[in-house]
Amino acid sequence: MYLIKRFKILTLLSLISIFISSCSGIPGADARKYPPDPKKRVQKNIEEGRGFKLNTKSLRGGTFDFASSNELWRASLDTIDFMPLASVNYSGGIIITDWYSTVESSNESIKVSIRFLTNEIRSDSLDIKVFNKNCKAQNNCVISEKSGNLISELKAKILKTAAIYKKEGKEKKKK
Repeated sequence: MYLIKRFKILTLLSLISIFISSCSGIPGADARKYPPDPKKRVQKNIEEGRGFKLNTKSLRGGTFDFASSNELWRASLDTIDFMPLASVNYSGGIIITDWYSTVESSNESIKVSIRFLTNEIRSDSLDIKVFNKNCKAQNNCVISEKSGNLISELKAKILKTAAIYKKEGKEKKKK
């Protein structure tokens, strides 16, 4: 009886210690530790060796693809680089900006979300949503989804820039 009780206590203590120790390494990013400029973030990730291997056909090690090698991703970040970013998730395929307004229109701001449906450079590879916030007073704001030219202009700019990046990448590989 004493041994069974002791065994149960030891088992309980080891489960608790495993549970506690597994919580210590929860991955997460503190936005204050990373520069807001996408080019500097990419450079920092490259220096720290972050990335993942996409080409599993080759058994040779040392080939890693980073977010900077995805032309659509780079083109999207470069297109909206003037806007503050609220959430960026490369593995989830989404970029969400924070509310952005200019000095001239301080009562009106916009927010952009870009969702990547595929890595191919095609017109249906991006789902872009633009939200508009109009405030008459500090706490009297109306938020609505915007449609029209801005979405098509953003998509065209991103696709055009991505095509240029892809062409430059192919030319670089030839050399």
